Amino acid sequence: MERLKAIFRKIFFLPPLPTVLIAVPSLTFVFVMLSIGNHSTLAYIAYILSAYAMIITATGLPGIIESIRSGIDNLTLLKKIRGTAWGSRLLGDAVFRSQISLYGGLFINLLYVAVNLFSGIRYHSAWFIALACYYVLLSAMRAVLVRYVHRKPVGQDIPAEFRRYRACGLILLLMNQALVGIIIYMVTQNRGFSYSGNMIYAMAMYTFYITISAIINVIRYQSHGSPVISAAKVISLTAALVSMLSLETAMLARFGSDETEFRRIMLGISGGVVCAVVLAMAIYMIARATKQLHKLKNNNLEI
Repeated sequence: MERLKAIFRKIFFLPPLPTVLIAVPSLTFVFVMLSIGNHSTLAYIAYILSAYAMIITATGLPGIIESIRSGIDNLTLLKKIRGTAWGSRLLGDAVFRSQISLYGGLFINLLYVAVNLFSGIRYHSAWFIALACYYVLLSAMRAVLVRYVHRKPVGQDIPAEFRRYRACGLILLLMNQALVGIIIYMVTQNRGFSYSGNMIYAMAMYTFYITISAIINVIRYQSHGSPVISAAKVISLTAALVSMLSLETAMLARFGSDETEFRRIMLGISGGVVCAVVLAMAIYMIARATKQLHKLKNNNLEI
């Protein structure tokens, strides 16, 4: 068994440099095959290589990020930034960075709400209205956390943080209903997202990056001790999963030819998985927060 594990790690857990040297050409190869509509044996080889590239990218991304960070840390400009009090905190304090990202995420979500709401009213589109509802709920969750971190340092009042954590779980339940509506609309009306030109390739790389990073952060910050930061990472993961679903609709529209039924089946399956994951996270957040609050209350009564 140990020998098998060692072989498995050698094949699928590569160092950063080999990961990049294999993944980049493989993914480029499959994009070229898809663009020219090639369905020969060479195309199937490209699909296999791309699948392997995605696996080693997922397993090797933390190492790649760490290597990039190590190289960036040696830059003269970055050393000067670290020399300042604010720069040192921004680059050295992961919790502080998470708080800053909450503000940025809230601003972007509110911008999406405005754009989709305006488009929905102007074009009388249920599609844009549904997206606006999704971003309203995403903004509400971030607003709950932003309001808290603006008033108190994270980790100081754990019961209050768990109450915000549970509130985010409840909002996530509502947001899951909005997602179900969006997915049903996409499947029945054959709607989706589209990107012009080569933008779809850039969006694909960005979406895979934020999804893998979100998964890593959810696991990493789970035991950090701050329910507010954990909730922020769950929100980021939810947004990343929806972005992955959006990318799938764009990829199917670009490369799925005119097979409407196939697109509907794929979107139905993928959308169902995303909704199931979001629902599971929401239930877990509510159950965990309720359990911890009950435990903290009993401990205070004993004291």
